[in-house]
Amino acid sequence: MASGRRPEHTAPPEIFYSDEEARKYTSNSRIMAVQQELSERALELLALPEDEPCLLLDLGCGSGLSGEVLTESGHMWVGLDISPAMLSVAQDREEEGDLLLGDMGNGMPFRAGSFDGAISISALQWLCNADSKEHHPPRRLFKFFTTLYAVLRRGSRAVFQLYPENDKQLELITGQSMRAGFTGGLVVDFPNSTKAKKMYLCLFAGGTTQSLPRPLGVEQTQTRKERLWGKPPKKSREWVLAKKERNRRQGKDVRPDSKYTGRMRKGAF
Repeated sequence: MASGRRPEHTAPPEIFYSDEEARKYTSNSRIMAVQQELSERALELLALPEDEPCLLLDLGCGSGLSGEVLTESGHMWVGLDISPAMLSVAQDREEEGDLLLGDMGNGMPFRAGSFDGAISISALQWLCNADSKEHHPPRRLFKFFTTLYAVLRRGSRAVFQLYPENDKQLELITGQSMRAGFTGGLVVDFPNSTKAKKMYLCLFAGGTTQSLPRPLGVEQTQTRKERLWGKPPKKSREWVLAKKERNRRQGKDVRPDSKYTGRMRKGAF
């Protein structure tokens, strides 16, 4: 996205998302489809217990498109947004979540341990802008992440789909989140695709050690490479079996195949 076209460079969010822009945003079928897809992926990355309703926080909830996905999945949610126009559209749409007008950079006004998880779609990068003299992006990000950590249940996750402007901005965001106590990192879906590539900051709020989820599109890329070259990766079980079969056809003495064929051996002491 070109820098001149980024919404956060146009005006502060509460001004950019005017009544006209809010309704246009919610009536655009392409935007709605993309928002739904991003929200479904963020919900998947939360790794919530199956068949168990949870209370979730939707940060930068806008007109409630992402909250609609949470509702359809059987969860309760609270939405926070800085734009009165967007929240007004959410009310008109009769979204089932509780809606709250507020600035993420001022912190989370909830009791400790209130939520089982949090999602945010295309909102976090707005905190990197200084829209007034009082706004100091590193301080606002730290305030946001420290208070978010406090309102999340220990062991839960927060997933942010975001569009960082550059590596420096991404480092600022991730650095402040880790400084606030979160662990985790980036999950980049379809990293080799210009159009399909999506970035998610997946954060863990304490509890037991967790591993980052696998990104989408990585296995597909490897499969395509294998298909193009017409052979499996070198040293894999398939590669070893194919090599042994070639040697058999050449009349060479080859050991019989077994369940240990192609298995990596431990190094010698």
